Amino acid sequence: MKSIHRAVIVSVCSLGLSAYADVKLPAVFSDNMVLQKMEKAPFFGTADKGEKVTVKVGDASAEATAGDDGKWRAAVDTRKLSGAVDVTVAGNNSIAIKNVLIGEVWVASGQSNMEMSVGGSKDADLEIASANYPEIRMFTVEKATALEPAKDVKGKWEVCTPEVTGHYSAVGYFFARDLHQQLKTPVGVIHTSWGGTVAEAWTSREALTAADPDVKAIIERFDAARAKVTPEVKEKYIADVKEWQKAGSPRGKAPKKPAGMDDPNAPTALYNAMIAPIVGYGMKGAIWYQGESNAGRAYQYRKLFPTMIQDWRGRWGEGDFSFYWVQLANFMGRDKEPVDSQWAELREAQTMTQALPNSGQAVIIDIGEGLDIHPKNKEDVGRRLARVALKKDYGKTIVDSGPVFDSMSVEGDTVRIRFKNAAGGLVAKEKLTGFAVAGEDKKFVWADAKVDGETVVLKSPAVAKPVAVRYAWGNNPEASLYNKTNLPACPFRTDDWTGVTAGKN
Repeated sequence: MKSIHRAVIVSVCSLGLSAYADVKLPAVFSDNMVLQKMEKAPFFGTADKGEKVTVKVGDASAEATAGDDGKWRAAVDTRKLSGAVDVTVAGNNSIAIKNVLIGEVWVASGQSNMEMSVGGSKDADLEIASANYPEIRMFTVEKATALEPAKDVKGKWEVCTPEVTGHYSAVGYFFARDLHQQLKTPVGVIHTSWGGTVAEAWTSREALTAADPDVKAIIERFDAARAKVTPEVKEKYIADVKEWQKAGSPRGKAPKKPAGMDDPNAPTALYNAMIAPIVGYGMKGAIWYQGESNAGRAYQYRKLFPTMIQDWRGRWGEGDFSFYWVQLANFMGRDKEPVDSQWAELREAQTMTQALPNSGQAVIIDIGEGLDIHPKNKEDVGRRLARVALKKDYGKTIVDSGPVFDSMSVEGDTVRIRFKNAAGGLVAKEKLTGFAVAGEDKKFVWADAKVDGETVVLKSPAVAKPVAVRYAWGNNPEASLYNKTNLPACPFRTDDWTGVTAGKN
């Protein structure tokens, strides 16, 4: 009888212990991670309701209590910490995180040109062989989609060595490498991107719903299409896919997924799955390379892109953190005469987004490849992004941009263009090309141009009374104007005439 009583007690105690929920952390809090050096480096996770959680980072610590929903958040002052430290997160259980560095953390996101690996970039063998930087780490978020915010992502922090760097994001790696070399501090990159995706997929439902009507229409159309996706429609699509796969997956005959279903380009799908779970992780800012998939709707992008940026900033709750992006490279065939261009209008939308505080862009109109939408020179892309960050975030006295249009004056049949960021004078690579002028008839023709100090003077015998100028305006334009730091001038136009993507939503 006594043995039976003892067994009951043991059983009850076991049940009592199992009632407590273990402290859990998102995947991004794991071995080899980099923590942002800041006054309140956030930690967050789940535990049992009311459970006390202690976070210890080196000799710094903080406490938190799990709320009714089981969520907890703590903030640790990491400003005085350096070198490798261990992290312990303890409640009813204890989690040890090893080989943690305190430094600078950036989020790198976008589509295929951000996803493109070091192994796929220029001089890959040399870059990989020399990639031995133990204080650079990258966390790559595994691809996933969701129409509701996910609780976590899959991924792990990897220390930069030749064995792993080949699958790092190339832009993220070269950006981190320049920061690390200049700042002499650890750098961590959280890489979350997916090729061929649109900006609305990286934006939350709440932000799209509350946006300008042109942007709000994106989620409204999706919701209308989603309402038509009945269980029968889903089953039919799945059956068609299986038949297609049985037939050997013939190219060009894949079943078309009905609009309104979950896929990488569904509005909110990537924000929910690949951004929401890392929101709140301490970081300095974000770098972004995307736009190709929105080029046909460039006017809409003028509103969509700032909406996405402000959405992320609001979610992180750290104010207007730095957000820098890559302007679209030159791509496709070169036009013999000046023409309107979707890609030029998308670049213009990106430039206009610099009206947001703590924003900036890297212009790469000179290093694209006409026949390849994925130019392999990612080292210069990362370096130009790093220039922006080094100047704006870390106080380095450097030039972070090429010439930027400032003003225009007309002198008879001649136009003079003034630039900011001329950096001591303008430079033309070989012959100065890429400028076009138009009169009141809005017909652009190529102009003869020459550098005059920090200005460009141009004219055309075909335009007696010029009223507008465009530079590097096209899909793959000639672009030969630089400053003395060898940074290219930003494409621009002085007119506001209606473009080819106006009204395309």
